Amino acid sequence: MNIIIIGCGKVGEALAEQLNEQGNNITVIDTDAKKLNDVSSKWDVMCVTGNGATHLVQQEAGIERADLMIAVTGSDELNLLCCLIARKAGNNCKTIARVRSPQYSSEAPFLKDELGLAMVINPEQAAAEEIARVLRFPSAINIDTFCRGRVELIKLKVPEGSPLVGVAVKDLSKELDCDVLVCTLERGDEAYIVNGNTVFEERDVISIIASPKKVNDFFRKINYKSKSVKDAMIVGGGEIGHYLCDILVDDGVSVKIIEKDPQRSDELCALWGSSVTVINGDASDQEVLLEEGLAQTGAFVALTNLDEENILLSLFAHSTGSAKLVTKINRIDFENVIKQLDLDTIIYPKNITSDLIVRYVRAIKNAQGSNVEQLHQVIKGKIEAAEFIIREQSAVTGTPLMNLKLREGVLVAAILRGKKVVIPRGSDTIEPDDTVVIVSGSAELHDIMDILK
Repeated sequence: MNIIIIGCGKVGEALAEQLNEQGNNITVIDTDAKKLNDVSSKWDVMCVTGNGATHLVQQEAGIERADLMIAVTGSDELNLLCCLIARKAGNNCKTIARVRSPQYSSEAPFLKDELGLAMVINPEQAAAEEIARVLRFPSAINIDTFCRGRVELIKLKVPEGSPLVGVAVKDLSKELDCDVLVCTLERGDEAYIVNGNTVFEERDVISIIASPKKVNDFFRKINYKSKSVKDAMIVGGGEIGHYLCDILVDDGVSVKIIEKDPQRSDELCALWGSSVTVINGDASDQEVLLEEGLAQTGAFVALTNLDEENILLSLFAHSTGSAKLVTKINRIDFENVIKQLDLDTIIYPKNITSDLIVRYVRAIKNAQGSNVEQLHQVIKGKIEAAEFIIREQSAVTGTPLMNLKLREGVLVAAILRGKKVVIPRGSDTIEPDDTVVIVSGSAELHDIMDILK
């Protein structure tokens, strides 16, 4: 596909990298020539210096030949204007706008319809939704859903003293009498799809796949929390905090938010009234956190604008109580270092945005011949999970999985047949009308046939 990206910040750069790696022709527009030089030196992309909201610059970037234009500058209004111009100047070019302000959140359907946008992406709202999903299942680091919510892929850390320690994957079903499939394991710098001989160790990060009911059974047997949190302390009253409070209040969670800026605190008080407890205070003062009940809270969410502050606040919360920790990180440069810290769930709003857009691009390709219905990054850049609908008989149907010649690094993780979730074993088969979840670490999958050698 021919794709134009307007805005070369962290999100634009991540999109250029991922979409380029997937074989698309990428052109990046930005007013900052240095940023463009950095991007072009790393990846095989075209760059145009200029204002992406002008017809002339979009023409130079090839808008007439573009299949998709993605506007991810720092201004909502500029992104919308870029899309409007692209719709007029392009030849049936689809458009995606990043729109972040809460003022526009309720307007998103209207903007999408009236401006003919393919997608309106709100990174802060998407981040808040992901945080809320994790707080409903506090033992999880991350949760992805497949098959219309009937299958969950959950990432968790093996704690010290866990019944899992010392157990081999092939013995898990017998040892714990649970119907889940372990897909991946992260240990130090290693990340791979497990095999039957893999033995769990303390502090391993694993991902499992099963129906929600089976996941609950599994968590109960390994003594993990499976009930959603009842109360949460949020530090930072910005846009993510705003959206998160809305969701948690609707979920019946008792919310306390700590905001340093007096004016913003007043705005939050006026917005929620008695539904949310708003504290005007500096959360970097440990006494403030302790006085407000940090040691007793069920969840602690650090959402300030400083990564370093969020990390330190979460580490302090970890040393003080047993709260579920969620830490927002904006910079992704030190992702490997941050993973070594004991921070529970880490939220990267920029990654969430780029992942949603990449997923949409793959969906467009699906309409052009591929049959990928959904795509999630299990371990970024290394392992992904894709959902396929089997529409007809083929070389993958009717044959027991143990007899299929699967490519190395491919795992058939779940099958939805009607309303029944099947965690597949060697004797199971894939049949027409099934929905199948494939975990792959070897190559990008566009079609179900790609799982075969």
